[in-house]
Amino acid sequence: MAAEAAEATHETTGAAAPLKTPLHARHVALGARMVPFAGYDMPVQYPSGILTEHNWTREKAGLFDVSHMGQCFLIGPDHETTARALEALIPADIVNLAPGKQRYSQLLNEEGGILDDLMITRSIDPDEDGALYLVVNAACKDADYAHIEARLPANVKLVKAGHRGLIALQGPGAEAALAKIAPEAAEMGFMSSRTMKVAGIKANVSRSGYTGEDGYEISAAANKIGEIWDTLLLDGTVKPIGLGARDSLRLEAGLCLYGHDIDTTTSPIEAALNWSIQKRRREEGGFPGAARIQRELAEGVSRIRVGLKPEGRAPAREGTEIATPEGEVIGVVTSGGFGPTLNGPCAMGYVAKAHSAPGTQLNLIVRGKPLPAVVATMPFVPNGYKR
Repeated sequence: MAAEAAEATHETTGAAAPLKTPLHARHVALGARMVPFAGYDMPVQYPSGILTEHNWTREKAGLFDVSHMGQCFLIGPDHETTARALEALIPADIVNLAPGKQRYSQLLNEEGGILDDLMITRSIDPDEDGALYLVVNAACKDADYAHIEARLPANVKLVKAGHRGLIALQGPGAEAALAKIAPEAAEMGFMSSRTMKVAGIKANVSRSGYTGEDGYEISAAANKIGEIWDTLLLDGTVKPIGLGARDSLRLEAGLCLYGHDIDTTTSPIEAALNWSIQKRRREEGGFPGAARIQRELAEGVSRIRVGLKPEGRAPAREGTEIATPEGEVIGVVTSGGFGPTLNGPCAMGYVAKAHSAPGTQLNLIVRGKPLPAVVATMPFVPNGYKR
């Protein structure tokens, strides 16, 4: 969304000095190794290291700075109007999204390719019923805002929320840690959202994230988000986590990273994101690329995103070719690495549909040599969402 609406360790380059999140000075004070990412100077790891941070999040509670993500609001005269304006750009059913709930979807181009993935939340407050809260990926946010604004009807406006910070608390200990300073959080279900006081500060809280674990994302004023961060870190079960562990956690969870596992060359159906398109939208269409997506739903696709488990301990990185045992190249790895919780390598990639069944034996061409692998179901590590 989110949206969890996913980032990774891949660095960006450019002449402009990187931007800083409201928590930047705190990362430096904690000894984080900072790297340029999506235009921001971000913590890739803290002194304890990526492996320790990954395991801590799986066992207790990890705290992530995701303030670089794009936060904005669509505001119209009523929910129906705002929802239909957004539905003209994405394939999810937003008209029937209940108050206080959120949904994952994709911004699509006219060919049905994915411009970005995003989280959409409908406020639980009746006084805000014409507003939708969106979170988009950091590297895409300026292009996303321009794309959306250019296609909105006159009575719906996009309001950027650059004045807000965003943090994610993830792991089996997240509920207990947050409930100490925001008791209402314990009552929330997965993919729900509320406005509440967190450590005495007004915040929007959703029960979501991008690690495969239970947890929350907390949005608050940029000049107040540091107080919430500091208060959470007073809890001995909570530690700060960088982009490195964020990437290994989302990979084990089988979650897509925009620009790697999904992009303008992939459709939601090829990406195995069929579940994010609700029945009404499948039938009615009315979104960019609908004809292609409806055809793919009816007839199938020629390639599809799958999970891969290489044999042995060597990971297969992004760009690795995928071949049949006979040597025919049938796809490419889009994300790959070592899964600390899995205690072995794992990867995702696109393969020809005929070779996508779980258990199919394939080879990954690593440094010119075939490395045996098997198509695996995802997530690689069972998720811990609170349903």
